[in-house]
Amino acid sequence: MSTSSISARFRSGQVAFRKSNGRYLALLFLLLCLPCWGNYKTSGPPAKADRIVIEKSARTMTLMRDGKVLKAYKVALSREPTGAKEREGDHKVPEGEYVIDSKNPHSRFHLALHISYPNAVDKERARKLGVKPGGNIEIHGLDSKYAWVGSLQRQVDWTDGCIAVTNSEIEEIWPLVAVETPVEIRP
Repeated sequence: MSTSSISARFRSGQVAFRKSNGRYLALLFLLLCLPCWGNYKTSGPPAKADRIVIEKSARTMTLMRDGKVLKAYKVALSREPTGAKEREGDHKVPEGEYVIDSKNPHSRFHLALHISYPNAVDKERARKLGVKPGGNIEIHGLDSKYAWVGSLQRQVDWTDGCIAVTNSEIEEIWPLVAVETPVEIRP
């Protein structure tokens, strides 16, 4: 074997080594950075709300976690949005402290979070007035035949004592709210 052929092979080996070394370095870089990139892209499941605050006058519903806002939504209320619910059929949203006491995935209004109205205070007020307190107060989306209305539904207070969001919003809210989540409804 001549010196020139050995030299040529050595040089080609160096080139091959450099090419393969570059590939190994690129692969090593990806393997080291991929876990970090994955954590950056997905931070795990979203935190569940530990409280819901509804401000009737502002037409807002805020999902809270450890005193911090997770997400806020504009809402539509009942046809009689001012004042606390006192009796069945008054078309008002209650005011006070409640909990989400059940979830209805088959609601006519595209997913519904049932609120524990009437509480003891509401029942006593209704008893003193000699009326039924009513019930079936929910946070819900839109009836399927009106789903196309979307966020325009917030332009009119249309519910019968409930709190309404769009269907895409209730789908976002649904996994974030567990049964027994406290709900505060403010004037």
